[in-house]
Amino acid sequence: MAGHNLQAGVRLKPVDLARAHGLSTQAVRNYEAEGILPAANRTAAGYRIYEPVHAYALSAFLALIPGHGHPTAAAIMRAVNRDAASDALRIIDESHAQLLDDRRTLQAVAAALNDLVPAAPASPGDTFVGPLSRKLGLRPATLRKWERAGLLQPRRDRQTGYRVYEAADVRDAHLVHQLRRGGYRLEQIAPLVHQVRTAGGIEPVESMLDDWRSRLSARGRAMLTGAAALDAYLPVFSAFPVFSQEPSPRISAAPGL
Repeated sequence: MAGHNLQAGVRLKPVDLARAHGLSTQAVRNYEAEGILPAANRTAAGYRIYEPVHAYALSAFLALIPGHGHPTAAAIMRAVNRDAASDALRIIDESHAQLLDDRRTLQAVAAALNDLVPAAPASPGDTFVGPLSRKLGLRPATLRKWERAGLLQPRRDRQTGYRVYEAADVRDAHLVHQLRRGGYRLEQIAPLVHQVRTAGGIEPVESMLDDWRSRLSARGRAMLTGAAALDAYLPVFSAFPVFSQEPSPRISAAPGL
């Protein structure tokens, strides 16, 4: 924790805390107001005075963001700062569970690619929008949106005008569904589905999976980094009085901004 070798009683101005973490003083104030940082004491003139606990808290929060995202990192810090470490650990567990679920999704996409075949003629797998949407756990409107984006190309029944999803369409729908769960946008998926549909090869999809796998690994490493920073903050926080959102006692100090 470079820059955090601070003794209890050391006082920091908002600008000191902000510069050390590459932030604006307003961002520091906002984080305090949101409960991401413990409430600061004030000088007799009403200026904020931060302490080492705030530096550790800010470092922990910033370290948690890459692995968990801003909203989850904020929720973790708020839980810790209200002296509810068990809630913070539960939130972290849920975030790790989501990462595990994303890894399983990636595995499912990779498995689905192994079964992909060139577009097939009509088969007993024909289905309508309702049954297919229920099978995928989607709304029919979602399948229609994918069709408008060029991701699906169901034929129309000549008599009823209903969309009919043949075996190849069902395959494409599964692939789109899995890639959407992986966080890819429709415009990113469209050329890949076209490549698979025309049986030109699955190399673009394999490249996407490699990128997805790398991003998940980076997220897992970031979670470890965030955990280390949070672990460093917890004993520092516990050594200080639990801050509340009640007006802090005024202390005499040189005014800060």
